[in-house]
Amino acid sequence: MSTTDAPKKSRETDDVPVPATLRKSLKNRHIQLIALGGAIGTGLFYGSSESITLAGPSILLAYLVGGLAIFAIVRALSEMSVEDPKAGAFSYYATRYWSKRAGFISGWNYWFNYILVSMVELSVVGSFVNYWFPAIPTWVSAAVFLVIICAANLLGVSKFGEFEFWFAIIKIVAVIAMIIGGLAVIIFVLPTASGVRASFANWFTVGNGFFPNGLMGQNSDGSWTGLLMALVVVMFSFGGTELIGITAGETEDPKTTIPRATNDIIWRILVFYIGALGVIMAVVPWNTIDGKSSPFVQIFDSVGIHAAAGILNFVCLTAVMSVYNSGLYANSRMLYSLAKQGNAPAYLGKLNSRGVPVAGVLTSAVITAIAVVVVFVWPEFAFNYLMSIATIAGIINWTMIMFTEMKFRKVVAAGGAPEDSELAGLSGQEALDAIHFKLPFAKVTPWVVLAFLALVVVLMCFSTSYRIAVIAGVIWLAILFAAYQLTQAKK
Repeated sequence: MSTTDAPKKSRETDDVPVPATLRKSLKNRHIQLIALGGAIGTGLFYGSSESITLAGPSILLAYLVGGLAIFAIVRALSEMSVEDPKAGAFSYYATRYWSKRAGFISGWNYWFNYILVSMVELSVVGSFVNYWFPAIPTWVSAAVFLVIICAANLLGVSKFGEFEFWFAIIKIVAVIAMIIGGLAVIIFVLPTASGVRASFANWFTVGNGFFPNGLMGQNSDGSWTGLLMALVVVMFSFGGTELIGITAGETEDPKTTIPRATNDIIWRILVFYIGALGVIMAVVPWNTIDGKSSPFVQIFDSVGIHAAAGILNFVCLTAVMSVYNSGLYANSRMLYSLAKQGNAPAYLGKLNSRGVPVAGVLTSAVITAIAVVVVFVWPEFAFNYLMSIATIAGIINWTMIMFTEMKFRKVVAAGGAPEDSELAGLSGQEALDAIHFKLPFAKVTPWVVLAFLALVVVLMCFSTSYRIAVIAGVIWLAILFAAYQLTQAKK
């Protein structure tokens, strides 16, 4: 029989029935935009006001330093993802190369973190809808978007990738348009509402110069300010970049795609954070950015383009949808991974014919819906306490990634690399040298990053709004340890 007559093998896509397994349907363009979209959110569009107020133009250095730390964290995660691409990333690697307890803590910490982040995003989606339709109750908007995103995730991983691709495109176009518009104002010396000529010299001549508040200082009301305090705000704006690791188990060619997406993080931070904020502070005097509106709106308002508020409202609405879409995807895969490890109920480890962990999607969606109800009923409790846990949970996650990477290298050096990896059968320095996508300066980098994260936690203690997060983090870790011991005792 000729090859043309031979029965054709079913392609592994979301639309062709094949045995229940996770589908490697995410293409290079999906991963590139998922990685980029994860670094651009409402934290940039609105949260940058707070960081600028704390540090002035020196906030550009804070984003550069914080960006380098995040790059190292994602590189450490990607080193493991390329050699051993699995769903659940952090939790799976912590279990495989560290201990089952570490996998339990890492997985449930990340899952709960995204539940809380999703909770906040869905609770504010109504405010963006009300910009155009003030009569629609905010809870209705939250419910509608929850159902839409949940349905999209049930269609298959390629559909999730398409949603994220276009969500990211919208955010990218918005930032690039702002940068080009700002540069035009500077180059053509267009008049601005402030009366201050647009120029990059404004970084050094407006409001006590480039370091207006120094490294760290105290205001008359007792609050702390300065470059170091801005690091706390900056770090949390980078949350979501680690999503690259979660997608590795469903990527067509992780050995090529994951390294490319990871290495591009640096220029994304340079362009979309440092570039955008640098242009903003050249056009709008930094000491007039007070947080009452987005700096992105102010830059267009300053030259008479008042439609920017409506445009940015649409961009932020898509950004919120993007965060929840990513959160639901990540959480469903994390529950799937935890179930396969024996760290979660077995029903969460089942897949449908499209390779979707339906139970994980629906369970996460239901819990998120309950959390959103809590926000509407007890908003102060939700934002003061639940979000504090979400804040510190991000640092716990990054910390565990760095420790796991060091454990991974020890296992690889001992000859314990995955059987389907090119490292199989190798040991010692030969095995370490054969790692496809190495963390730069791997003997030193994890410790530098861990020291930096410890510094961020210490700085959080100086801030009234973040201090509670540190306390909540200790309690949260204690709860996770106790939960693990309880589940093991039952078994």
